[in-house]
Amino acid sequence: MHDIRAIRENPAAFDAALSRRGIENASSSLLKLDEERRAAILAAETAQSEQKKAAKEVGAAKAKGDEAEFERLRALVGEKKAEVADMQTKAKDLDEKLQYELAVIPNLPYDDVPLGADEDDNVEIRKWGTPPTLDFDAKEHFELTSVAASMDFETAAKTSGSRFVMLKGAVARIHRALAQFMIDTHVDQNGLQEVNSPVLVRDDAMYGTDKLPKFGEDSYQTTNGWWLVPTSEVPLTYTVAGDIVEESALPIRMTAHTLCFRSEAGSAGKDTSGMLRQHQFEKVEMVSITHPTQSDAEQQRMLDCAQGILETLGIPYRTVTLCTGDMGFGARRTYDIEAWLPGQNAYREISSVSTTGDFQARRMNARFRPADGGKPEFLHTLNGSGLAVGRCLIAVLENGQQADGSVKLPEALGPYLGGKLTLNVDGTLS
Repeated sequence: MHDIRAIRENPAAFDAALSRRGIENASSSLLKLDEERRAAILAAETAQSEQKKAAKEVGAAKAKGDEAEFERLRALVGEKKAEVADMQTKAKDLDEKLQYELAVIPNLPYDDVPLGADEDDNVEIRKWGTPPTLDFDAKEHFELTSVAASMDFETAAKTSGSRFVMLKGAVARIHRALAQFMIDTHVDQNGLQEVNSPVLVRDDAMYGTDKLPKFGEDSYQTTNGWWLVPTSEVPLTYTVAGDIVEESALPIRMTAHTLCFRSEAGSAGKDTSGMLRQHQFEKVEMVSITHPTQSDAEQQRMLDCAQGILETLGIPYRTVTLCTGDMGFGARRTYDIEAWLPGQNAYREISSVSTTGDFQARRMNARFRPADGGKPEFLHTLNGSGLAVGRCLIAVLENGQQADGSVKLPEALGPYLGGKLTLNVDGTLS
């Protein structure tokens, strides 16, 4: 959410920042609407003042026995009362319209975000690991002999439709092991607090984390009004909604492993094979709530946490800074981590780590009280995948694939798999 007062004070800076996202002259319509709203508020206050004045004079006229003046003033009070109600309704309608317009404008990118139109303009800032050299043709995860029988798309389609999968046997266990490994790493090594959060949330939580009103079609809503979370960023971030947090309590760092649900609106025909893009998936999320001066450093810390998971698993990856045209609606800066997938001969996104500044905090009215006792200020919120479990499973399977269709698994998963680090061609672990 944008601050109309800041736009009013410096419309040129607001327009310059939004122009980097391809939106031109947004301030003019907002300021016109704001001017109309403020005029309606002033008119309502003026009419209300005149109403109160006339109401006092009514009593005086009655006391004097001036019947004509009494009737005139009583009629004036009625007129002013109707005028006040009309102006208040107009001001309320204009305010709601302004709030909506402010809510559907994306966040302002930081100055260091590269200018660009799409993913081709993203800037690589780090590369780790060497893609495996295979003396055979690499296969995608669902084509591997050891995986095919345990990654059941056909049965999932029978029960739920396309873009669902049933994992069975050893593959299901590896998937679960990855999630446990991620959570344990974030809690034991990275200092995040584990949260078991709801996957059903209310409108307010979706709105506060910038998923509504503009992107409702990207999520699923139940018949009784709850939303299935697109990511646990929503419930974790919303924990501070309406709060004034003591500065000494910052930063707040949380992680959760949850089911996530996305309609994948607009992705028809994209990544239809395998489990790269699903309607239901699991993700280990990281959320940080920070002091504004800490948020840049916190984003780097979160990025290190996510990269560390891949490094421990031995998965080659590259990290890119998203350009203005590829960055998400609520972000001021986003780093994507892309894991190497031999089956596609390409790096594919496995984590996004974003800072939103105070964009979400304004929508949620989430603030902190400075240690010096100053006026409460808006918090900064950050979120990042740490990691997408299904995509990590894909990366582990494809990077560990052997010529016979078996898979060598990362040593880091040993404690979670009973020390069995080979997925055999018959789908068993040994």
